[in-house]
Amino acid sequence: MQTKLFIGGEFVDAADGATFETLDPHDGSVLAEVAEAKQEDVDRAVASAKTAFPRWSRLAAADRGRLLLRLADAIEGDAPDLAMLETCDTGHPLRDTLGLDVQRTAATFRYFGGMADKFQGTVVPVEQGFLDYVVPVALGVVGQIVPWNFPVMFVSWKLGPALAAGNCVVLKPSEITPLSALRIAELAADIGFPPGVINMVPGYGTTAGQRLVDHPDVAKLSFTGSSNVGRQIARGAAETLKQVHLELGGKGANIVFDDANLAAAVNGTAFGIFHNQGQACIAASRLIVHESVKDEFLDRLVALTSSIRLGDPKDPATEMGPLTSSLHRDRVRFYLEVAGDEGGTVLTGGKAPQDASLASGYYIEPTIVEIGPEARAAQEEVFGPFLVVHTFKTDAEALEIANGTAYGLGAGLWTSDLSRAHVVARELRVGMVWVNSYKRVNPGSPFGGMGVSGYGREMGFEAMREYTEPKATWINIDAALPPFYSR
Repeated sequence: MQTKLFIGGEFVDAADGATFETLDPHDGSVLAEVAEAKQEDVDRAVASAKTAFPRWSRLAAADRGRLLLRLADAIEGDAPDLAMLETCDTGHPLRDTLGLDVQRTAATFRYFGGMADKFQGTVVPVEQGFLDYVVPVALGVVGQIVPWNFPVMFVSWKLGPALAAGNCVVLKPSEITPLSALRIAELAADIGFPPGVINMVPGYGTTAGQRLVDHPDVAKLSFTGSSNVGRQIARGAAETLKQVHLELGGKGANIVFDDANLAAAVNGTAFGIFHNQGQACIAASRLIVHESVKDEFLDRLVALTSSIRLGDPKDPATEMGPLTSSLHRDRVRFYLEVAGDEGGTVLTGGKAPQDASLASGYYIEPTIVEIGPEARAAQEEVFGPFLVVHTFKTDAEALEIANGTAYGLGAGLWTSDLSRAHVVARELRVGMVWVNSYKRVNPGSPFGGMGVSGYGREMGFEAMREYTEPKATWINIDAALPPFYSR
């Protein structure tokens, strides 16, 4: 595994030689000592990207796309090793990193590789005698900060559109899970990306991340993470007037109506909240179920939840691994205590597993708590295998509960009524809605939210717009311009 900074096409030590440990969440053991980027290192990376930008941005779009397509192929060829690296660093079960995460990563690079020479400008019909054309132009050096929950996948979400559009990137992986990002940098170097186009500076948010926010040569900062940190970044970026893209937290509402296919809704609900140990901004963390089907639905859901196999994430049979860090495990435990203090009823889970082989890891059983919609556990993002349950009588009540938080990222609903599906989807104040499904993503579909869930979009044509600016050029072909002033 690579453990150094990646700057100017080379893996290098931090300027002061500093390192930090990255841990295996299964047992708390040290996986590696990783170089820790600080201000001087970020400055070197930005300078490298700035130097590389003119040549990269002028490269034919098809040639940029061809490199992204080759990177997708390289990731697929490296899938077994890359998936295992991701599993060891995050605790995400191998069956998911291999079957979903790495494949989605390759698919995203492939999508934007194909997009590079298809993101077109426009011709505006202006006054007679003029040609006015508008083309999207790259921003320059882009700073990107990715979180620890899906690190390999988020690297592709950030790098793919930024590189396809002609930008050069300085990316800061999380200090908790930096290894897969560094591996992608290595693959990119191997297949021929020019030096300086991609730079990786693993480090802490207060140092490396803050320098990306403050650096005057960084044209845009794209951040995925918590809403609180997003606010700090937005305030800091105002000093240099850099553009900001924020993909922040969520508190996903998942509404089950009385005419839903309950078997499908139970399976979709469990996937929506317990996949990746619930460590997802779009997790279906609030179940809003019609009172007439509540008992049957919860009986089925509790039975399924209790059957989920916890274990070593490197075991292909494991369905749920540990939380990614001890600090985050403690955060989930805190919300369990808060829910108890607020009168919540634990229907299943809520404790560490009894298996002695898991005692050293950061494990918590998948948990379901019935509690009121105004409770802290129902309003604040827990970001773990923690589902809260509410009931409703009418569609209006379901919408009131669903829209009753400050978040607006994603929501789902389960119904057999087509008209209801469209009406409820329209009224949900979120950036994404899933009907009779949950947590589906595709490189072509825009991903992002409203409210304290942030602004801007990942994926699709919208992501390409995030990393470009429209530039209008007026050409006087044969327009006669009379003098504006007369003597």
